[in-house]
Amino acid sequence: MNTKGHVFKYSDNVDTDVIIPARYLNTPDAKELALHCMEDIDTEFVKQVQKGDVMVAGWNFGCGSSREHAPLVIKTCGTGCVIAKSFARIFYRNAINIGLPILECPEAVDEISSGDEVSVDFDTGVITDITTGETYKAQPFPPFIQNIISAGGLLASLKQN
Repeated sequence: MNTKGHVFKYSDNVDTDVIIPARYLNTPDAKELALHCMEDIDTEFVKQVQKGDVMVAGWNFGCGSSREHAPLVIKTCGTGCVIAKSFARIFYRNAINIGLPILECPEAVDEISSGDEVSVDFDTGVITDITTGETYKAQPFPPFIQNIISAGGLLASLKQN
């Protein structure tokens, strides 16, 4: 499983209220919610994001409330992966549960720039910055978690069995 796209880069401590502001949580429609993804810190994100694009962020991405809406809207926007220095624990698990690929790789976060084109191989954990030619190695998920993500999330993977 792979993704390839352009980078949207964010800082440390991007919380779930920034990923999807609580004022929009009155709808169960993921596509409608996704129209507001990141709008409080990046009004251009939903206008520019393309299928496969990659979010890159600092420490503690997804901190704050435990809402599963945060990884869901990132995925629904078409984002192919989030690479961060670290993830808040509940966001990490929610991302797996809804099938959003995530990787921790501080070195890649430090060196990849906003707008760079990157490819990510989820099987090996290799992140390639196509713009600069540099490669980075993240720890890939074990096969059983990769299966959950590739199935589209935990519930979808259970339905396959």
